[in-house]
Amino acid sequence: MTAVWVRGGMIVTASDVFAGDVWIEDGVIRQVGVVRPSGEAHVIDATGMYVMPGAIDEHTHMGMPFNGTVSADWDTETIAAAIGGTTTIVDFAIQRRGGTLVEAIETWRNKADGRTAIDYGLHVAITDPRPEVIAEIPEAVKRGVTTVKVFMAYKGEMMVDDTALFQTLLAAREAGALVMVHAENGDAVVLLQDLLYEANKRAPRYHAESRPLEVEAEATRRAIALAKLADAPLFIVHVTGREPMEEIRRARHRGQRVYGETCPQYLLLDESYLALPGFEGAKYVCSPPLRHASHQEALWTALAEGVLQTIGTDHCSFNFREQKHMGRDDFRKIPNGLNGIENWVQLIYTYGVCQGRISLSRMVDLISTQPAKLMGLYPRKGTLAVGADADLLVYDPSGSATITAQTQHQNSDYNAYEGFVVQGKPQWVLLRGNVIVQEGAYVGSLRDGEFVPCRPYSAAYGEKAPFESRTLQAELVDA
Repeated sequence: MTAVWVRGGMIVTASDVFAGDVWIEDGVIRQVGVVRPSGEAHVIDATGMYVMPGAIDEHTHMGMPFNGTVSADWDTETIAAAIGGTTTIVDFAIQRRGGTLVEAIETWRNKADGRTAIDYGLHVAITDPRPEVIAEIPEAVKRGVTTVKVFMAYKGEMMVDDTALFQTLLAAREAGALVMVHAENGDAVVLLQDLLYEANKRAPRYHAESRPLEVEAEATRRAIALAKLADAPLFIVHVTGREPMEEIRRARHRGQRVYGETCPQYLLLDESYLALPGFEGAKYVCSPPLRHASHQEALWTALAEGVLQTIGTDHCSFNFREQKHMGRDDFRKIPNGLNGIENWVQLIYTYGVCQGRISLSRMVDLISTQPAKLMGLYPRKGTLAVGADADLLVYDPSGSATITAQTQHQNSDYNAYEGFVVQGKPQWVLLRGNVIVQEGAYVGSLRDGEFVPCRPYSAAYGEKAPFESRTLQAELVDA
């Protein structure tokens, strides 16, 4: 492999910004800062640009079955991700009813291998928490899948009860895994959905009314309490507003190992989009739903202050004309999910960094370094350091563009951020030293991406994994 010399740029890490170069050999970073070339190299002129670690989207759903349909798949969506500056995703392998965790992991790897433009890791979601399934968590960890997701919503489909959540927390703590929670009170949601439907309130905007912020805050508080009881770390995904965010703040203030993520849609879109004329609001149906615009600044502040640690897209893309219209007469049947993986880096840079809400280094921390640490990919991913994978994003901050579905690479007939003006663009993207985006154009192959095993939570944070009361843990898993 030819060496690569990224020269003349402004290096940006989670802690520093400085002028310097990056020297790459055999897909690995060998020098950062003052480079002394050790031979011939392919030179990338990064003058006037930022050189940062590739973005890591730790929350995606590629080719995921949901509500009788399937979200956009690995081939188109990972190309879009690469063009947008993302070099690694962590996707959710969903256990099927009656199936096992190992089966889910193997199914997702078969879906992805040979069809991904970028590297990927996996979470595994428990939807059928039989005792033998929870007992599989150590095997998942051995296979490099060290994050386990539990849904407190989607009753009758993926939701688990508090017993199963607590058992999962205990078993994950023993295995050194990190539990991720979709925090909504699924029982309350179903009741509210049915009441609205019976009252002939069936348009997309009622999706948000059926899942008010209170059901998210309550579930967040409950999950945090169970994690404290289990002495287990906890990761709350897609935090949408002030109240659930404050639950995380209070837990962290107490010293509890609770982490939180929010998404671009909750920072930039609001519930008014669900009330667009006709059926247009269906484009913006996701769960938890979009909130009132007043919550956005609270989330940006939480990101800046470290109350929330990561930004993930929750990219789960469904077409409007065919798939979203499945719920034309019943909001409960609209597939939940938005697109966004192609433009999220530009959006966070434009509306976060350029508007002074977060620093450039904090942006790198939120979209690359912290995701890498929490998902068990660090220090191989998420940093520009000697010995790390040469996953680089060379971002040109000059110029602006308007987001539109007409020019996107995502396989969707709409773009959730249609009309948003963004500053700058990813100019060069390298995956393990290979150029996959050159001057903004995709030049890679769907065979470029590889599965990346994740390390246990305890390895990334230097903590002991075993839960102290093995007897209690065994009793609860067997119950």
